[in-house]
Amino acid sequence: MMTSMRLRTAFLLSLFVLCFSFNHSVSAAARKPNVLFIAVDDLRPELGCYGASHIKSPHIDQLAASGLLFNHAYCQQAVCSPSRTSLMTGLRPDSTKVYDLDTHFRKTVPDVVTLTQQFMQHGYRAVGMGKIYHGSLNDKASWNAYPTVKGRGYQLPETLTAIRERTKGLDVKKMGWRQRSKLTRGPATEMADVPDQQYRDGAIAERAIKSLQELKQSQQPFFLAVGFLKPHLPFVAPKKYWDLYDRKEIKLADNRFQPKNAPSYANTNWGELRNYSDMPAKEDLTDEQQLQLRHGYYACVSFTDANIGKVLDELKRLELDENTIVILWGDHGWKLGEHNGWCKHTNFENDTRVPLIIRAPGMQAQGKTSEALVEFVDIYPTLCDLAGLPLPAHLEGTSFKPLLTNPQRPWKPAAFSQYPRGRVMGYSMKTDRYRYTEWQDRKSGKVMARELYDHQQDGAENENIAGKPDQKPVVKQLSAQLKKNWKGAVVPD
Repeated sequence: MMTSMRLRTAFLLSLFVLCFSFNHSVSAAARKPNVLFIAVDDLRPELGCYGASHIKSPHIDQLAASGLLFNHAYCQQAVCSPSRTSLMTGLRPDSTKVYDLDTHFRKTVPDVVTLTQQFMQHGYRAVGMGKIYHGSLNDKASWNAYPTVKGRGYQLPETLTAIRERTKGLDVKKMGWRQRSKLTRGPATEMADVPDQQYRDGAIAERAIKSLQELKQSQQPFFLAVGFLKPHLPFVAPKKYWDLYDRKEIKLADNRFQPKNAPSYANTNWGELRNYSDMPAKEDLTDEQQLQLRHGYYACVSFTDANIGKVLDELKRLELDENTIVILWGDHGWKLGEHNGWCKHTNFENDTRVPLIIRAPGMQAQGKTSEALVEFVDIYPTLCDLAGLPLPAHLEGTSFKPLLTNPQRPWKPAAFSQYPRGRVMGYSMKTDRYRYTEWQDRKSGKVMARELYDHQQDGAENENIAGKPDQKPVVKQLSAQLKKNWKGAVVPD
């Protein structure tokens, strides 16, 4: 009798364990993946994982080693708000009509469902912090929560005193962002021996860690967007990140001159750089000033890398990493003296090419690099595809989920960017070999100027060859391709 009861108990226990294991595995399989969405301001693809051995970026490099790195990813317009708007809406600038830092997309496409809204509508909790949309143009409808973050920019007392004197008696909070930012800018660089969290990006990392801990307690899948500000100007970072680099070993750009035969539309001024208190109003920078800026940019890249590492470490510590899609992107490229330019605001490769790394549960292409041409408008459909969400009809990009299985499979023949110059719009197309740009009158569509750069012969884009007689067939073919595929090139089966 006792033996029979023991056998029955053992059988029931085994059956319970089997049922629990089965239900647990079914639950795990049905569980939606989380998303950790890391945005970095003004980050160009000059990182260790992109072959830049002089840059200290161990945490981003580690992410690339466990994910898929895109070597030819491009933004839709090389300036903050249009770029971020295109990524978050899945629409190109011509569709959002957002070409500047003042226009909010809710005024032009008021009913568009943003990336995070799509996730929210399918059971996700969307939390954002730092800079996801541009500055004052955040979108409340895109978030369940957007916690404020402490920390500030400048730390040195002499800088803060000078800014206080400049703004004394003024109600800075009521000013437009352009006027406010100009009055509150100090030098273009700062090195302060302070803890990471005193600077804003360090505080953002701390808040992201806290948010992960809070989200861990919920059974609801999450979309956590973390937007780091550096290496955007001013280049301010704790001293220990400056100390990672020896100024004597930093090199200036090789091509500190305008591209030969480039139309005036192609080039730009220095953007916001001249507004900083230690930058010249008109004349060129000295070599020492250029080295200072490069040193500051590199220090900020390493500072952001460290903050990203802290967030990724916490994701792993909380055992969330195996069921979380991690995507890291920089909103556009940046010039560090190339073409005698600084900042962004052009259609050149330096400005439009961006870092993009993704890691997804169960992906096969871990530690691989893809040479496929991908665009920011592709990110929205890709994340939906990976999470098993339906794709809204308005999307103008293509999911690159297939590349996570086969990174070298045939893909889109071109990627597209654009930039306005008053009455003309520059439409730019990157193929596997060329960058071709047409500057078109925005009313008539008439082509006012053309650019053609052969990346097999001139990867730095130092000579525009569009006007050369022997390039006429190439220009004709690329012009037709630009017109045909502007809304998005077709992916081959």
